[in-house]
Amino acid sequence: MAFFLETLLGGLMAGMLYSLVALGFVLIYKASGVFNFAQGAMVLFAALAMARFAEWIPLWTGLNNPVLTTLAAFVVAGLIMFVVAWLIERLALRHLVNQEGTTLLMATLGISYFLDGIGQTLFGSDIYKIDIGMPKEPIFVLDTMFPGGILINKEDLYAALIAALLVASLSLFFQKTATGRALRAVADDHQAAQSIGIPLNRIWVIVWCVAGVVALVAGMIWGSKLGVQFSLTTVALRALPVVILGGLTSVPGAIIGGLIIGVGEKLSEVFLGPYVGGGIEIWFAYVLALVFLLFRPQGLFGEKIIDRV
Repeated sequence: MAFFLETLLGGLMAGMLYSLVALGFVLIYKASGVFNFAQGAMVLFAALAMARFAEWIPLWTGLNNPVLTTLAAFVVAGLIMFVVAWLIERLALRHLVNQEGTTLLMATLGISYFLDGIGQTLFGSDIYKIDIGMPKEPIFVLDTMFPGGILINKEDLYAALIAALLVASLSLFFQKTATGRALRAVADDHQAAQSIGIPLNRIWVIVWCVAGVVALVAGMIWGSKLGVQFSLTTVALRALPVVILGGLTSVPGAIIGGLIIGVGEKLSEVFLGPYVGGGIEIWFAYVLALVFLLFRPQGLFGEKIIDRV
């Protein structure tokens, strides 16, 4: 029982990180109706910016406090992501208002390749380290209930708590603020939202800025765990089954989908892996996503689209 709970908790913590990356996809899709293939590149770009400025700020300012250095690097990287979001809207999306979804999709592909290239040109292409002070040593909990207790990685626990806090904050933002309601109106119908005075360009800037902050937090966490390297762009691929499972238009769906994928991967690898030769954690999420595409393509919480002719 202790081993099962340990695996379950590990899956839940991994699932919250998947939910955080998936949230970036959902935010862009809700505001523009297009699947943002640039989300993985945004994660890499933001992580590169934070890692490099964490190195450069002490050299430029003489600041030797690691906490203040990390905080300053986070603020600078956040400002850079705001500028990137503004430039994306100003130079690309503004000229594609009310265009076909395929056109917007191709635009995000172009943005993805551009961010991959410019990020490594500006910040380098080596493997960099992000140290945000999260403890890496494991802890044992519930040792009075189970012999030896349950092993939990502190870094995974802190990362999951940060991700959960950000996801909860964004959920409240969408549901309780006027800007959040405007974002949902734009997602439902661009032209109708414009007709009642909602400025579409400003809404797109806001949502890309929010997606940039989400990418920065995701890049910071994954960069701390894995190091900042080009493979971070593939983290977005792990979030694809999450948005398919939860629904492209649902913030709660991104959360629930991430938890299901995280737990499913861990449990299947531990309990089914030995019978199929291992490696099930790599493809489990994609097989589950394929099943949903076949039988419930809108996902658990997505809106079912009915076209009347």
